[in-house]
Formats: sequence, structure tokens, C-alpha cells
Amino acid sequence: MPGISALIHTCNDERRLGRTLETLRPCDEIVIVDHASEDGTVKVARDYGAKVIAAVTGVQNGAYANDCKHDWVLCLLPAETLTEALEATLLEWKTSDTPEEAIAGYAVKIRSSNNGQAICQELRLVNRTNLNWQGVTPEATGDVPVLDGDLLRFDASAEQ
Repeated sequence: MPGISALIHTCNDERRLGRTLETLRPCDEIVIVDHASEDGTVKVARDYGAKVIAAVTGVQNGAYANDCKHDWVLCLLPAETLTEALEATLLEWKTSDTPEEAIAGYAVKIRSSNNGQAICQELRLVNRTNLNWQGVTPEATGDVPVLDGDLLRFDASAEQ
């Protein structure tokens, strides 16, 4: 059964990070890369049992996947949560036949929390042994399978 590490980059995300961490039940490990937060972000992360790493200037964001214990990495933004459908899909995926080792990853549909409208579809569950990336989330790599369920993205106006 493959393990999943969640990887989230944060900076002053105290008010929204808990909501994200609450939905990561399918993940076996949570890694927070903190970019010099000046609020309670690190405390929230630790309260949820996350491994917190201080970001290092000059290191590409994707390089922090090497700090994850598991080869399969779920990349999230601190303003995103897994829907129940995506949680169920990930739990089922973990217990099904071993995923193809040659696959780069899986895409996830992203919807707005405000109106439920689709925003985009992005590569988010990545086999770090098969793909390197530079940004917070990986760049698309051609056709990849799409997981059932969605990520909900909360915008700043929804958090006021």
C-alpha cells in the first residue's frame, strides 16, 4: 500500500491552514514548508502533527519533496481542502492494486468554494521518483489520469 505525503508551502496562513489540514485524513504524513510566517501558522501546523521545515532562500519549492517520507506527494495550497469525494478516492487508491510506478502522477479538478465553479485541473498527486518540479505545485506533463473528487479553493474574500 503506497503512502501519501502532503506537501504545503505556507506564509502567514494561520487563519486558513487548519481547515486544509482537517481534510488530509488519506495522507500518512504532512510536511509544511514555512516561508517565514510571522503569525501562528507554525503552531497550527504542529498542532495537527505536521512536520514543519523552514524554507531556505534560493531552494526551489519543488525540491522540498525530498523531505517527504513517501514517494507519492499530494501538493496543496494552504487555501485548498479535499472534498469528501477526493478523500474517499485517495483512500481507495491507497488500498487498491499498487499504482503504476512509471506514472508521473494524477490530476485533480479544482473548484471555487464560493460558487462551486470549476477553476482548472492540475497535476497534484505526484510520484516524486518520476517527476521533479520547481514551483509550489508541479507543472502539467501531458495526459495523466484524473482522480475523482475535487479540491475546493477558498479565496481571500471568503475568509473575511
